[in-house]
Amino acid sequence: MAAVHQLQGVGTASTALLEKLNIFSTDDLLFHLPRDYEDRSTIIAMNQLTVGRSYLLEGVVKGVDFPPGKRKSMAVLLQDDFGKVTLRFYHVYKALTDRAKLGHRLRIFGEVRVGARGLELYHPEIQLITEHTPLPKTELTAIYPATDGLTQSKLRDYVKQALKQHSEDLPELLPEKFTNGYALKQALHYIHQPPVDANMLQLAQGAHPAQQRLIFEELVAHQISLLARRAYIQQIAAPSFVASQKFAQALLASLPFSLTAAQKRVSTEIMQDLQQNKPMLRLVQGDVGAGKTLVAAIAACHTLEEGWQVALMAPTEILAEQHYLNFKKWFEPLGLSVAWLSGKQKGKARLAAEQAIKNGTAQLVIGTHALFQDTVGFAQLGLVIIDEQHRFGVDQRLALRNKGGNNMTPHQLVMTATPIPRTLAMSAYGDLDTSVIDELPPGRTPIQTVTIPLERREEVLLRTVSNCMAGKQAYWVCTLVEQSETLDAQAAEAMFQDIQLRFPELNVGLVHGKMKAEEKQAVMQQFKDNTLQLLIATTVIEVGVDVPNASIMVIENAERLGLSQLHQLRGRVGRGATASFCALLYKHPLSQNGQERLRIMRETNDGFMIAEKDLEIRGPGELLGTKQTGDMGFRVAKLERDNHLLNQAHYVAQQILTADPASADALLKRWLPEAPRYAYI
Repeated sequence: MAAVHQLQGVGTASTALLEKLNIFSTDDLLFHLPRDYEDRSTIIAMNQLTVGRSYLLEGVVKGVDFPPGKRKSMAVLLQDDFGKVTLRFYHVYKALTDRAKLGHRLRIFGEVRVGARGLELYHPEIQLITEHTPLPKTELTAIYPATDGLTQSKLRDYVKQALKQHSEDLPELLPEKFTNGYALKQALHYIHQPPVDANMLQLAQGAHPAQQRLIFEELVAHQISLLARRAYIQQIAAPSFVASQKFAQALLASLPFSLTAAQKRVSTEIMQDLQQNKPMLRLVQGDVGAGKTLVAAIAACHTLEEGWQVALMAPTEILAEQHYLNFKKWFEPLGLSVAWLSGKQKGKARLAAEQAIKNGTAQLVIGTHALFQDTVGFAQLGLVIIDEQHRFGVDQRLALRNKGGNNMTPHQLVMTATPIPRTLAMSAYGDLDTSVIDELPPGRTPIQTVTIPLERREEVLLRTVSNCMAGKQAYWVCTLVEQSETLDAQAAEAMFQDIQLRFPELNVGLVHGKMKAEEKQAVMQQFKDNTLQLLIATTVIEVGVDVPNASIMVIENAERLGLSQLHQLRGRVGRGATASFCALLYKHPLSQNGQERLRIMRETNDGFMIAEKDLEIRGPGELLGTKQTGDMGFRVAKLERDNHLLNQAHYVAQQILTADPASADALLKRWLPEAPRYAYI
């Protein structure tokens, strides 16, 4: 491996441009893979051209002129035996005018468009031909992800040099039986310079064995990073607990219902983890309303019974408060103290809370990310429960590793109400064991979902208002076609004012992302207390806030939202025994994806099925909240396409970490240079 500036033709300017693409060494260059290919092996006749495609053409210059116009340009008329095209250049320089002279024979390559003179090619690549010029080499030409100022031909030249001079030096880091029959050097040569008879369709889909060999290696590197993180957290022992004899029974006996089979199964899985003296790292997924909080409460019982503390962390104040009220109701009758710590606590109250946590009189502590702060010390923290994992970063979870008592690491239980497809869970949360609560408690009424065109908005509004007058509660979610928090907030405000004017007898509330957290909380609290009948909101309405009386949900421009988001919003109703109703208002014409999304919402309430479909439609990025669609930092792998390789990648990663830690480290350096290095056990 060498620095890129050691290659021929790479000066200071090119080095800076390559660094923009995260290319610092020849290895980075070899793993900078083509995004597409072009066939430049065949000269095409000019009567065979299709607009929008790129071709290799050859012909004689029949005319050169400089048409008048706002932008100075040069037009070159090129003709072969079958037809003619115009080459247009807006940047004119001497080497170009020397080549493009009347009677010269040119070979050009570029994309065909429709211009002022019929078929035109803008700034094509251009070569002057004599009778001795050989025919083009029979190969497909790679097209690379590039940046302004770095041309494709330069990139190709640098890659070619790197292949020639440095591909021998690349170490093989995968066990041979997992290399798909391709050595690394062979696979890279094939991908960068495929032969002309290569299967274009296969290459375009990333399905060629040479590509799959690299995809698999990248997935293995990702799994190593996750497993290394897990090993790092589990380096320090955790306290082991026996099953609660007193608290858990008393808690279950106080409830008016019994646990579902799924809740019992997941509780057993958690109990088995807590009996080990290495920290539990478990993700509990359950659809909206599946009863995750109760499962977490049972886990807390095992810990509290042995005199250790439990911390529960929620992403927002209002959610933390809801948990606080729930746990108080459940635990105080058992003689357990429940404390509360939030960012807005100041002065004496804050000091008193911190003191109670430090000396251990606070047995169960509930709060927001304020629990992470250095000032907060625990007497002996045995279990951390994290609600809505995707709102907390990995680093925050790692920070908790050091909060345990007696030089131990606390157990971690992570909960999410966003159903995550298995493949995605393996790649995003591969450091966690996964449990799924896949049945809803009895007595839940299914939510009826309908799709209605926006033209009927007024009719839907009047029906919603009359239902609110009759004692029901409803949400009305405003989203605009333009994705903007500010615009959404304005739309919600306008709607709020309109309804106040038209229906003065109705109690209406407003929640949007531009309001302060305290204001949002105050409104949500009023809605919860049933002093407001209609809540106008943007998509910021809190995940997890229970309003059992709310039974109507209307979402405007529903086609603009992803499936998981629609499902989360819909899950705000249907919490009580009243039949609930969700209306999705959409705008004509619907795209194919839009139609598909609304159809799925009508047909199923199953969050896991919805999440799988969402992954197919949108890719993993948005599902996990890492905005770039389809991108989780992968260079060649695509989860929705390559998920069949994940199980094997996980297995191979485990093997390499155990048997060959040096290769594990080299794989991380090759594929994830940015990832933090954890100390291996």
